Amino acid sequence: MPYQSLYRRYRPQRFEELKGQDHVSLALRNAVRDERVAHAYLFSGPRGTGKTSSARILAKALNCEKPVDGEPDDTCQSCLDITAGSSLDVFELDAASNNGVEAMRDLVSRAALGTPGRWKVYIVDEVHMLSTAASNALLKTLEEPPGHVIFVLATTDPQKVLPTIRSRTQHFEFRLVPYNVIVEHLRWVAADAGLDVSSETIDAAARKGNGSMRDALSALDQAVVGGGLDDHRASTDELIEALCDRDAGRAIAGVAERVTAGIDARQLTRDLLDELRAVFLSLMARQLVERPEAEVEAIAERGHRLGPAATVRAMELLGQALVDMREAPDPRVLLEVALVRLCYPDADTSVDALVQRIERLEKAVAAGAAAGGDRGSGGGSGHVRAAPPVGARPQPSSQDPPPPQEPPPATQNSNPTAPPRASASDAPMPSRDDLTLAWGDHVLAHLPAGARALYKSGRFVDVEGDAAVYALPNAMHRNRCESKRAEVEFVLGSHFGRPIELRLVVADESAAPAASPQPATSTAGVASALDQVMQAFEGAEVIEE
Repeated sequence: MPYQSLYRRYRPQRFEELKGQDHVSLALRNAVRDERVAHAYLFSGPRGTGKTSSARILAKALNCEKPVDGEPDDTCQSCLDITAGSSLDVFELDAASNNGVEAMRDLVSRAALGTPGRWKVYIVDEVHMLSTAASNALLKTLEEPPGHVIFVLATTDPQKVLPTIRSRTQHFEFRLVPYNVIVEHLRWVAADAGLDVSSETIDAAARKGNGSMRDALSALDQAVVGGGLDDHRASTDELIEALCDRDAGRAIAGVAERVTAGIDARQLTRDLLDELRAVFLSLMARQLVERPEAEVEAIAERGHRLGPAATVRAMELLGQALVDMREAPDPRVLLEVALVRLCYPDADTSVDALVQRIERLEKAVAAGAAAGGDRGSGGGSGHVRAAPPVGARPQPSSQDPPPPQEPPPATQNSNPTAPPRASASDAPMPSRDDLTLAWGDHVLAHLPAGARALYKSGRFVDVEGDAAVYALPNAMHRNRCESKRAEVEFVLGSHFGRPIELRLVVADESAAPAASPQPATSTAGVASALDQVMQAFEGAEVIEE
């Protein structure tokens, strides 16, 4: 006999042989056993999950001469004819190539004709491809077919099927086959067929199936013929390692190597997104990672190094790049640009990039805290705690020292609801020029609206030890800014990676003049007007200037 591919040779012939679709096989078997079969069914789901196979098994069970508990015996002449595709009781129609109204009219005209078996089963594959006129031609017969006729409609896109057709059928949704079920079935197939394949090849074929049993069997067939399977995981692992190390050169070299080997940039991006999704799941819900346990450990380790913010940002950037590749003359360029942006978050001023930088800072501070704790056990340094994200409320810690009994000095933050100061750091204190540049480019934009409106009219005039001297137009404006000082100090500390105390002074009282002084009358005038409004409306709060 001519060679048959594995997915044809091992096509399910009984309900119990369907893998990963127990909810469908149980319902259909019970319907046949109890003689409660509907006149029309709609099977929907991803490709290669058993829709057409289930329709054929249903036809065999209905026409079997000796069914057993709703299952076909698979030995009678009717079952053998259906398996061989020569039965007059089963008619299969591909709606993708017969989607016109004439094909449906021909089907309807022949539906009433008798056949040798008890039931006449019409299997219409890819029914969503039917034209509107063809679907309407099918409607009346689908609703009230002859008593011996059953329709089984199969589709991969049920949303494109007319609602009037869906309402006339019993709808069964087929699911992606779990990874472990595919691996188990491939091992059984390899043993039954006497295939000499390794466990690694079976795992690679199961991954390539991506929930489709047919695709997994085809991949196994290819591996047997070719002596192995070209698995792209090595390249995606290399790229993810480059992202973890923020090594743009390594990432670009990895792309060049795989594209030179013949892998399309779009496919490489899809493979990379698939691996990043596994990394993301290892951080959020490890039990959902459908991989061998040894691989799950490696994926979780990469997730810990990459971090949640960087992982989500990588998936978003690569997903957008994949969308933009549809119209790009060279998709490879978009992939390379996305990888460089991911490796250099410091060069990106987007909110997502800033969140990633803050997360990296928090991890560095946490690592310093752990090291400090180890030294502290020997009588060394004190406790260090990572600062919370901007805008988050502080959480009390059992390791925090008790609050002082005396009120804090005037130079310290006395606002009980303000976020805590940033922890101690080895980073140098920025100069006045550094503070001024960072203030206009980054810090001011990330202040809460109320603090930003109050602090816009001031300027840095000096640096004294660990304190930055910030001058404001008048004493009343300075007093109102005191209520927001902790928020500004926190954003400054997060940006520079060290605690920065803010000392607020009146512009005329500041000892150091500004390098580029602004006209005093203009700033003071604006501030005075704002002060007058705040005095007139007692209890008002500044939202935006």
